[in-house]
Amino acid sequence: MEGFNEQVVKRVNKPKHLVIKIIAVTIEVLIPFIFAGIALTTGVQYFMIVGLFVFLFGIYGVWYTFQQLKVEYEYSVAGNDLDVYKIISLRKRKLVCQVKINEITDMTKDEKEIERIRVHKTFIAPRDVDAKDENYYVLFNTPAFGKCLLVFSPNEQILNGMRPRLDRDVVLKVFYKRST
Repeated sequence: MEGFNEQVVKRVNKPKHLVIKIIAVTIEVLIPFIFAGIALTTGVQYFMIVGLFVFLFGIYGVWYTFQQLKVEYEYSVAGNDLDVYKIISLRKRKLVCQVKINEITDMTKDEKEIERIRVHKTFIAPRDVDAKDENYYVLFNTPAFGKCLLVFSPNEQILNGMRPRLDRDVVLKVFYKRST
């Protein structure tokens, strides 16, 4: 039986996520005041009722925005396949990419090595994009896109699950820090 390894990584919230939350709450708080001001200046009380309903639907909108910002990535290695899924608020699961491990041409932790290579498609699924010491950069070829790049944050269990299927040169580079 082939081995199966799995890892779930929760995405780190960045300041931009906090800004999105603050803007959503601010807009929600301002809605009643805006409609009350319109109702007072025009003299039509209908705007107060519309403002109330917009406020109530806005509560759902703010909750939905907060839920969409809860993102996890799941890496699974089964046989020769590395599957990366994006899980949004524990409800929606979307396949980010599927890689044949034996088709990986390069794997490194050094971003500078990858910057000089031209890729057609980039798949980003790390815990923290800015954490240079824990992210791995994987180059592979697909028939649909050509040369692709996957950025992810695997643990030792995932790396050891990939190791038997990786090319010899990639194993020497990643695990033994030698180049051929």
